[in-house]
Amino acid sequence: MRSLLVITNAEAGTSDEERLAEALAVLRQEASVEVAKTSNPGELDGVLHRAGGRTVVVAGGDGSLHAVVTALHKRRELDQTILALLPMGTGNDFARGNDIPLDVEEAARLVLSGEAREVDLIVDETGNVVVNNVHVGVGAQASRKGAKWKTRLGAVGVGKVNLGKLGYPIGAVLSAFHPPSWRLRVELDGTVVNDVDRPVLMVAIGNGGNVGGGTELNPDADTEDGLLDVMISRAVKPAAKLGYVAGLRKGEHDQRDDVVTLRGTSVKVSGDEFWLSADGEISGPERSRSWRLERAAYTMILPR
Repeated sequence: MRSLLVITNAEAGTSDEERLAEALAVLRQEASVEVAKTSNPGELDGVLHRAGGRTVVVAGGDGSLHAVVTALHKRRELDQTILALLPMGTGNDFARGNDIPLDVEEAARLVLSGEAREVDLIVDETGNVVVNNVHVGVGAQASRKGAKWKTRLGAVGVGKVNLGKLGYPIGAVLSAFHPPSWRLRVELDGTVVNDVDRPVLMVAIGNGGNVGGGTELNPDADTEDGLLDVMISRAVKPAAKLGYVAGLRKGEHDQRDDVVTLRGTSVKVSGDEFWLSADGEISGPERSRSWRLERAAYTMILPR
């Protein structure tokens, strides 16, 4: 019988507890399951210390997956661990981009029947990891402003049928009215693809394509293709900003003349002071950051 270690947030609400119970009922039909609740990195590290080669099932959203991958990376055990995901967050962007069902019972069935495949990881120059996507400029502002809207709108509706996924586009709209542009040098695999004389609205580096609960920021990104998808928006004039946001909402922003899409394995951004959003976590301000792709960094159970 398979052995699973399910890691969940100790602060999960009643609704999440009920959904988790439904998923566990499915898993226990074919596997031995231990559930561990964690509320901080120290507790998480202790739980992973006794994983003992079991498949680690993350019951949570993108932040929970990021936390587990980060902890395993620091322990130098990431490449030795098989991970699976029960999407229980508000965004679930990694799940969306990798065809993991958003229904937790269906996701649990996938844990039992799916295929273990190697996926890529983004690592920055300090050793921090990005599972899905990192972006700088107006995108980070949109994430900061969109977070409260995602929470507010998530209460409008029932269950998964709610308006929470509009939080990121609304944040982008709010940011588009008064952000500065950024003078940034963007280097892709050592080649300058945007210099400081061409102001940018944002730069997005995608291992996965979705951010903010389903906004396809890097629509062609694939966590298994060994490449980073880089999107540079030069829509810095007022009308262009609004057009860019409208295109973003429709998933058509990459068709604009003032948007550049490229692929490579390493990216460096430097210049004006900027904030960044990595897997939804805001940090900064920075003047220079670099990221590289670590191909086939860990194993994830995905649809066959």
